Amino acid sequence: GTELILRLYNALVAKKEDESLPQFTSCSPGWVKYIEHFYPEYLSHVSSAKSPQQMFGAVIKTYYAEQKGIDPEDIVTVALMPCSAKKYECNRPEMKDSGYKDIDYGLTTRELAKMIKEAGIYLPDMPKSDFDDPFGTATGSGVIFGA
Repeated sequence: GTELILRLYNALVAKKEDESLPQFTSCSPGWVKYIEHFYPEYLSHVSSAKSPQQMFGAVIKTYYAEQKGIDPEDIVTVALMPCSAKKYECNRPEMKDSGYKDIDYGLTTRELAKMIKEAGIYLPDMPKSDFDDPFGTATGSGVIFGA
């Protein structure tokens, strides 16, 4: 949000010629690694925002832990994602600003499906239950993050 607004303001209103535009998304660790390796001269164009998985992990280990009186050392975060590059992202050194890893473990959806199958769990037989709602009702606005 504000990072892009500031970049646009600097380029269009303040007429700063050295502003890094266009701004590239940072939500895909595969994309970030690609630009780091093949086009490092464009790294200043990549958003400084962490991916949604890393943001959520950071919120859990800081804000949520504080609100619930939980020691962040006692929280284990596991991200279930379709992309195997998300597993790599969990272990990047910059993904622990708070002193704790934002996400402790990453599992792909295929790995989760295999674990469920190996455990003999048949999901249609599971009892219905409500989802956890630790932060209130979602708006759905997050779906545009990667756009």
